Amino acid sequence: MDRTERFYRIDQLLASGKAVSKQTMMDELEISWATLKRDIAYMRERLNAPIIFDSSQGGYRFDVPGIGPKYELPGLWFSPDETYALLNLHQLLSELEPGLLGPHVAPLLSRLEAIIAEHGDNFTEVSKRIRLAKIGTRKKHLEFFESLSRALLRRQKIRVIHYNRSHNKMSERILSPQRMVFYRNNWYLEAWCHQKSALRGFSVDAFKSVDVLNEPSIDIEDKNLDAEFNSSYGIYGGKPHQLATLRFSPAAARWVADEQWHPDQIGQFDDKGYYLLKVPFAQSTELIMDIFRHGHHVEVIEPVELRSHVKVTLEEALKKYL
Repeated sequence: MDRTERFYRIDQLLASGKAVSKQTMMDELEISWATLKRDIAYMRERLNAPIIFDSSQGGYRFDVPGIGPKYELPGLWFSPDETYALLNLHQLLSELEPGLLGPHVAPLLSRLEAIIAEHGDNFTEVSKRIRLAKIGTRKKHLEFFESLSRALLRRQKIRVIHYNRSHNKMSERILSPQRMVFYRNNWYLEAWCHQKSALRGFSVDAFKSVDVLNEPSIDIEDKNLDAEFNSSYGIYGGKPHQLATLRFSPAAARWVADEQWHPDQIGQFDDKGYYLLKVPFAQSTELIMDIFRHGHHVEVIEPVELRSHVKVTLEEALKKYL
């Protein structure tokens, strides 16, 4: 256990108000009597901890604070393992959205670096060894992203100009942001659209402007958000009304059998080694994209409409190679 961890553990042991014996503290901290004496002396002299030994109770306890500097533990300490985890998390977040979190976490990061250095390790190794491949990430305006994040956390409405790529049209919307989701290398907003009086999903990179309004947003219960966005297939969701059955070749099954396409999927092998996967869906667009990833190693069994759609799309694609 790191020394700073021990300071917090000693504080926790004594915070109950009851006297704690020397042996109990040594056992809890897994240290020797000499180390415990040094820790208590440091806390008394450097941190102004009012620790006394109460002979009548046979243990250490906190005394009533006297006149003088206030007792206070260091602002923020982590164990080495916790520090590594936080540094790794910072690196991942920085890779996800460069420049967004940097200014806000810089003070914390410098402290984490110092803790790492105490243990003789090099912080720069974290950034060298941990990477996220951002293939397919779409560009967005950082200032829009920051405004959106602020409105989301402060529970404020926003006015946006949204570009609908499918229809090649711009529209103005008033939204009550609910949640942001990082999905397949891009950010999406789940929001209540006041024009449609319904929940809608938006790709953040499709916003051409974001204005935070001085109006409170409405809140939608998590269960309703989950029912709308998490129950069906893909990011845009909708309540599922169909069940797709896909048949994967034995070669593809080695990968697909270990993948989660949907929380409510059903998968099983047949007697020939093929893998049958059933997933609920509302819109087929994203499902078809995933089907095409597997090429000739997958066949749509049902529903008939989905099978027909995939067949026609493949035939149209084939014409370009004839």
